[in-house]
Amino acid sequence: MRINRGVHWVGEYVRRAPGTYVWLTVLFVTTVALHHMSPAFEEQFLRQRSTNIHELSSNPVRVLVASAMWIDSGHWLPYVVLFSVFHAQAERWLGTARWLVVCAAAHVLATLISEGALLWGIRHGMAPESAVNTLDVGVSYALAGVVAVLVYRIPRPWRYVYGFVVLVVYAVPLVTGRTFTDLGHFTSALIGFGCYPLVRVRNPKETAGASAG
Repeated sequence: MRINRGVHWVGEYVRRAPGTYVWLTVLFVTTVALHHMSPAFEEQFLRQRSTNIHELSSNPVRVLVASAMWIDSGHWLPYVVLFSVFHAQAERWLGTARWLVVCAAAHVLATLISEGALLWGIRHGMAPESAVNTLDVGVSYALAGVVAVLVYRIPRPWRYVYGFVVLVVYAVPLVTGRTFTDLGHFTSALIGFGCYPLVRVRNPKETAGASAG
C-alpha cells in the first residue's frame, strides 16, 4: 500500500508540472547523446549551440532555444533534484504559461546582459578576442530566475530570509569570480525577483486543488 501511495504521489507531482518534466526528459536525451560523442566533437557541437557572442550575432533565436536543451557538465541526475525542488514547485504554483515566462525572461535577458558585458570587456581589452566563441550552454540562468521568484511563495518573515540567502548565493561568486556567467546568474536572480507582477494572479488549478483538499 505504501509503495502504491508513493507511486501515486510521484505521478501526481509530475502530472502537475508537465513542462518541468518534459524539459528534464529532453535534457536526459541530449545528455545521453553527449556521452556518445568524442570530446573534440562534443566541444565543437556544443559551441555551435552556445549563446556566445559569435552565435548570438548570427543565429540569436536558434541558439537561445538550443542552448537551454543541453548540459555541458554531462551530469543529469543533479538537475532532476533541482528541477523537482524549484521548477516543479514554481510551475505548480504559477501554472505552466507563467512559469515559462519566468524561465524565458531569466534565460534570455541574463544571456544578453552577460554576453553584452563580455563584449564590452573584449572591446576595452579586459577579455581576449577569443572569448567571442566561448562555450555557454545550460539551464542555470532559468533555474536562478525560478529560485528567486519562489521568494513570493514563502510567507513572511521567512520570505526575507530566503531572499537574502538567494542574493548571497548569487552575489558572492560575482564579487569573487567576476566572470560573465557569474554576472548572468546574479542578473537572472534579479529578474526572478522582478517577476512579482506575474505572481499576483493565482493559478486557477492550484486554487481548485486547494478547494478540493
